[in-house]
Amino acid sequence: MTYYHRLGEIPPKRHTQFRQPDGSLYAEELVSSKGFSGIYSNLYHTYPPTRVKEVGQPVPARVEPDMDYPLQQIHLNTSGVETTGDDFLEARKVLLKNRDVAMAICHPTSRSMHYFYKNGEADEVIFIHDGNGWLYSQFGKLRIRQGDYVVIPRTTIYKIEWDEGPLRLLIIESAHPVETVKRYRNELGQLQEHSPYCERDIRPPSELVTETDQGEYLVKIRKGGFLHHYTYDHSPMDLVGWDGYLFPYALSIHDFEPITGRIHQPPPVHQTFQAHGYVICSFVPRLFDYHPKAIPAPYNHSNIDSDEVLYYVEGNFMSRKGISRGSFTLHPGGLPHGPHPGTVEKSIGAKETEELAVMLDTFGPIYLTNEAKQYLDPNYPMSWTE
Repeated sequence: MTYYHRLGEIPPKRHTQFRQPDGSLYAEELVSSKGFSGIYSNLYHTYPPTRVKEVGQPVPARVEPDMDYPLQQIHLNTSGVETTGDDFLEARKVLLKNRDVAMAICHPTSRSMHYFYKNGEADEVIFIHDGNGWLYSQFGKLRIRQGDYVVIPRTTIYKIEWDEGPLRLLIIESAHPVETVKRYRNELGQLQEHSPYCERDIRPPSELVTETDQGEYLVKIRKGGFLHHYTYDHSPMDLVGWDGYLFPYALSIHDFEPITGRIHQPPPVHQTFQAHGYVICSFVPRLFDYHPKAIPAPYNHSNIDSDEVLYYVEGNFMSRKGISRGSFTLHPGGLPHGPHPGTVEKSIGAKETEELAVMLDTFGPIYLTNEAKQYLDPNYPMSWTE
């Protein structure tokens, strides 16, 4: 994250003695990104975080993309999918992937996790399409709600307890750190006035939860295409305090303030996050262009060096036909894409839109997985023909 936060008790100086009531030392842990060059936090544990009771057998969890699939415009009709599995990890179905990023749908039926989870190889962005709950991690508890982007740095140990009700998630796994947009920040990292959101929109963990009881605590760790099962004799939530810039947080898509203009604005005005190899954008309710001869529908566009993935959240996209809530489109580089027939004229004179969507633009090809092929709409590549 790009600002400082702290919870609980910490010593006055880093890497100095910090003792428990019985005189023993708390165990300090530095969690850092980009080696020692990126953002970091210092965590203070009741028990050493290295003390392992048992290491179980790894379970394969590798997903390979189909890099030989024919070049074409793609619609994945996932709108009617009610559940993808019981468990939070089992229910993740990766549909699109390259070496930088993967996108999965996740509609679990279980509302709780009997284990903790750590992604040891990717930052995660969980977009909550439907649902509300609590994220519990070493950094504390965080209330998460419908419409939230929940950004979880890699190696964060967490579990989620969901409220009753529909649950539909979009999960983005990033091989590189997920950051706020560089051009929104000043030289000290503060979000500037022209940014479509600011620090007061970002919600860090609100309350530290310290568990010091001993027992058996399972942590499932994703690394190298496997889920590794580690059992500890203490809870990973044994912290008495932490501080720093690295922590999970939530940002609601409903708090993203759109940038509009007299004529149609290009997709970068919708950018919400950045990472190496891709960006994440948010399309939100907004006024349309107000030039007297403006065409609100987007112009045709040839992707020269990026693939465009749209996940449709709410409302009717004026430039698309036959796309429903919870579906994906992929418009790959090498092909032009644009509004469907009839939608350009229909858009003229429209004043506003209530649409919501999450867009991911990659700066290298992104590919379907075999899991995705069951949702293919065979008619979509020809849908621009009258």
